[in-house]
Amino acid sequence: MTEFASPTALPSHGGISRRSFNRLIAGSALAAPLIGTRAFGQDAATFKIGYIGPQSGPLGIFGAHDGYLIDAIRANLAGGIDVGGSKMNVEIITADTQSDPVRASQITRDMINSEAPDLILTHSAPETVNPVSDACEAGATPCLSTVAPWEAFYFGRGGKPGEQSFKWTFHFSFGSGNFVNLYDGQWSLLETNKKVGTLIPSDADGNAIRAGLLPAMAEKGWDVVDPGPYENMSQDFTTQIEAFKSAGVEIVVCFPFPPDFPVFWRQAAQRGLAQQLKVMQMAKAGLFAAEMEALGDLGQGLCTGVYWHPAFPFSSTAAGLSNADLGKAYEAATGAQWAQALGASASLFDAAIALAQHSGNPKDKEALAATLPKLKAETAVGTVDFSAGPVPNCAVSGLAGGQWNKAAEGPFQFQLDLVSNADFPQIQLTSDFKPLAFG
Repeated sequence: MTEFASPTALPSHGGISRRSFNRLIAGSALAAPLIGTRAFGQDAATFKIGYIGPQSGPLGIFGAHDGYLIDAIRANLAGGIDVGGSKMNVEIITADTQSDPVRASQITRDMINSEAPDLILTHSAPETVNPVSDACEAGATPCLSTVAPWEAFYFGRGGKPGEQSFKWTFHFSFGSGNFVNLYDGQWSLLETNKKVGTLIPSDADGNAIRAGLLPAMAEKGWDVVDPGPYENMSQDFTTQIEAFKSAGVEIVVCFPFPPDFPVFWRQAAQRGLAQQLKVMQMAKAGLFAAEMEALGDLGQGLCTGVYWHPAFPFSSTAAGLSNADLGKAYEAATGAQWAQALGASASLFDAAIALAQHSGNPKDKEALAATLPKLKAETAVGTVDFSAGPVPNCAVSGLAGGQWNKAAEGPFQFQLDLVSNADFPQIQLTSDFKPLAFG
């Protein structure tokens, strides 16, 4: 059996190059090919789950938790799950996309052909979710995915409004409406000139956000300054920075690959934009404490949407832990700080177990596919309800507002405080929302 490397945090010095960032992220987990684990015998009484995600490459930080999480779920489910009054064993097979959409598609096809999983789970950005889902649709294999705007999953793959466009592939995650609620609710807590600069790449995430978020924010009264799309892995953001400075924006919101944000933000500080801003809001980047540690003082006060947090009052059935205990157990076992992706990935397994039980026969792929449109499950990210839409094949999970602050105590340099809860009124806030304070 091939083991994952233990997750590792980025160093805490103030400067880090994109090459160093990528090298460190690649080292957080092995860039392994298909990984099979024969925890149980190969028979009709075993529910076989394929788990495909980025464990290396630019998106590899989203999979840094995989080794711990898979081990924890295997241990919790070692006695099997109850399906129709009988016990069924669970087997989990994993594979690394290496953050490459072409590879994601290929390893999914390979897994379907060689391992014949009953269900495939995938996560983290359209660059992973969409090609894996497309391969599952073509291979007549049920698939659940999360952590990508639902619009990018559904419309980005050719989904049509008002119809179930896919038989086998279903997705639960936040969408542009969640971002509107988050940003309008949180930014209104501060006094600003309501001018918002947008840094949006030319990719599936960016296209979905530009089409759905920007018009909605304008309708809410925010003055949106959009200098146009940029290419991922860009080295120079001078054009965007100067556009934001000349427009006098006091808020910037961005949706970059994790390695791209430090490049932009250092240039923004060097050129005086950071000192002009009251809010620097991130999505896709800025989700992980390691990123803040790499930025040093430039990480203080940065904001991000929060799709999972140990303070969320939910639990993971698959891991057998409350969110609070899941975060604590991860830190105790790895020495690394908890990350949002930990709970989001756990929620995939929560939904998978509920799907197996509701279907009555998880070895029957047609039964799984027929159950997915009406699946309602309690997960680590809250209730996932496909019968509620917003479109067939998709369910919406919420976002809270988070702000990175220097930790007052404990072993970690930064903590992610909950500062707004428009989507999750049941979530208790942990700090007041504060404006950026660069000299």
